[in-house]
Order: sequence, then C-alpha cells, then structure tokens
Amino acid sequence: MSANPPFRIDGRKALVTGGASGIGEKTVRVLHQAGASVVIADLNLEAAEALAADLGENATSIQVDLVDPDSVAHLFGSLDRLDILVNNAGIAHVGNVEETELEDWKRVFDLNVNGLFLATKYAFPLLLASGRGSIVNIASVAGLVAVGRRAAYSASKGAVIAFTRQLAGDYAKQVRVNCICPGTVHTPFVEGYLEKFHKLEKDEVRKQLHARQPVGRMGKPEEIAHLALYMCSDEAEYMQGAVVAIDGGWTAL
Repeated sequence: MSANPPFRIDGRKALVTGGASGIGEKTVRVLHQAGASVVIADLNLEAAEALAADLGENATSIQVDLVDPDSVAHLFGSLDRLDILVNNAGIAHVGNVEETELEDWKRVFDLNVNGLFLATKYAFPLLLASGRGSIVNIASVAGLVAVGRRAAYSASKGAVIAFTRQLAGDYAKQVRVNCICPGTVHTPFVEGYLEKFHKLEKDEVRKQLHARQPVGRMGKPEEIAHLALYMCSDEAEYMQGAVVAIDGGWTAL
C-alpha cells in the first residue's frame, strides 16, 4: 500500500465550468487543496477573478460563454494542457410541459447540454494527450427520477447522464468519464430560486426543501466537491461511466 495520502492530484491541471459559485466554487477549492492547478471558467469574470485571487498560486480565471462555440474554442485553445474537466455550469427552469415555452426549453438545453458538449469536445484533445484525462459531469437526481415541474431541466440532465455513458463507452481506455447526480444542494442557486418564486415565504419553502431529503437536510456544496475529487483521483481508476447519486437518500426511496 502506498504511503502517500489518498486523493491527491498534485501536478494536474483542472478546469471547472461555472467555477465561480456554488458547487463549482467548492469544487475549485477542493481540487486546488488536493494539489491541482485550477482554471476557473465562468461567465461572471469578476467572481472568477476574486476566487482566483483568494486561492493565490496555481489558480487562474477566464471568462467563457458556453453557449458560444467561439468562446469555448478560445478557452480551450488558450490552454497548454488539461488533465481534469468538471462540467458543472448549468441552469434550471421551473415548469411542467404546459408551462414551458420552446424558448425556455432551448435556453436550458443550450447551456446544460450543448454547452457541456462544446466544453467536452474542445477539451478532448487535451484530455487525450494527458494520458490520465478525467471528466466529471454534474447532472442531477432530476435526470434519474421525476421532480415536479422540472420538464426542461430533468430532460437536460437525463441527456447529461446518457452522454456520460456514451463517452465512457467510446473512450473507456483513454479518458475516464463519470457523472454526479446531486439532490437539492444549498447553494446561491437555490437561494436565487427562493427569491424568484417564493419571495414572501422563503423560510418556509427552505424548510420544505430540507425536509424533502430523507436525511432531513439539503446537501452541502463541499460534499459534492469531494465526490468530484474522488472521481478524478487515482483511487478511482476503476470507475468508468458511473452515475452516482449523492442525494440524502432521495432516489433510494
């Protein structure tokens, strides 16, 4: 058995999309703490720069619009190498099929599916050249089970899961590709949802979101981040095409 501490990724270069806030921010911090050089890719350049400055050495920021192919091509064209890609950026939409307009559907799929595809496509030559390339896609339990009034979001996350498995099958011996399906995680994303849809009852709805998880609370961003670290570490070399729910027991029930 190695005497080295587990889950270290020293010397590797990682890029996290949507890396300036929420699960993305915690993933950036955890990967950096584990020894990686991190690239914080986000549409919000100011927030990405602030995070990079806070981390200091071996942390850089870059602005990217994942729905713009030229922006994505420029991002990955500016990198000399890449070992880890975490496809974290995403948006949600509240509505069943009757409440979802075509533009809503397109907007969700543009980022959650097309943006993830573009990031993966342009990162792939670098990941292949790495010899130990790893992709971690952030999907959702909404891609595994029905969640009320999340038609577009659930469909988009189902696509992420299917794409993960397809990539893992096509490149099983070359690049590891795995997927995390979080339950409800307490992030600024959730707080934004509460502000938009439940402004006058935020405390009550927040309690309901906690209670919806069988363990009695929402997840923490760092809990998702540590699973992402495991997936791209040497200790997970046998993990390929895995779709892992981390949801407080939600999908178990």
